Amino acid sequence: MKKMKLDTTQFRVKAGHCVDLSRWPTRVDPVYTSKKNYHKRLRCQVDELSDLQRLHYASNRYAMLLIFQAMDAAGKDGAIRHVMSGVNPQGCQVFSFQHPSAMELDHDFLWRTNQALPERGRIGIFNRSYYEEVLIVRVHPEILHSQNLPDALLDEKTVWQDRYQSIVDMEAHLHRSGTRISKFFLHLSKDEQRQRFLARIDEADKNWKFSLADSEERKFWDDYMRVYEACLGATSTEDAPWYVVPADDKKNARLIIAQIILDTFNSLKMAYPKITPERRRELKEIRKTLSA
Repeated sequence: MKKMKLDTTQFRVKAGHCVDLSRWPTRVDPVYTSKKNYHKRLRCQVDELSDLQRLHYASNRYAMLLIFQAMDAAGKDGAIRHVMSGVNPQGCQVFSFQHPSAMELDHDFLWRTNQALPERGRIGIFNRSYYEEVLIVRVHPEILHSQNLPDALLDEKTVWQDRYQSIVDMEAHLHRSGTRISKFFLHLSKDEQRQRFLARIDEADKNWKFSLADSEERKFWDDYMRVYEACLGATSTEDAPWYVVPADDKKNARLIIAQIILDTFNSLKMAYPKITPERRRELKEIRKTLSA
């Protein structure tokens, strides 16, 4: 099957640009023609990603960090599960960050996620991340005031810009150290979220996915859109870009995400380690021994 031709730059937030999410679509024309065609395309992408991940692991030059943020029911878990289904578990780690522990609250807001950064040759996936500290914490400032910070650091006129700057500086440091970062905001419409919540209630095997807290957070939808806009605009850089992925169509979103990851890998120009003449002679001697 021919490789998918998809210009992923259309989903990329340009560095320094203001973001108005009402102008970014939650649904676009699908890049697949049928359910069967979707599975074929995804299988092709997964196979290519598997090959590139093996090369990534062997070359041991870069680390890859993929960050997923979204409103509830946008499909983060499913996207990670489907897109990364062919990747060797030895070369990939997924972390989901929930409410910080008491010990984590005694450190700076980037500390707990920094403990989980991927090593060279590996892929690290953050299902939610340090970005929660400028998203949910901004929507619910009482969380900020419970973090035992000095009063001088709680000025809401400066605290968010300070945190954006800390994030941008940290990601720039990671890039200089060989970590390549791609960040995905799965852009879901409010009506599609409602439909998915109803499905979680009506379908018994999905009941476990729904909680009252999900419904309560939905009341803050407009607030979340505003803080996402501010965050995306302030922290999308040339070296650590945000991608706004239309998420009303889960299948389409997975194909787009997979292609963005493939594009990132292909930009690295990786190669398997070269074998020195000494090593080649050593291998020949070992082969003789094994053959005998």
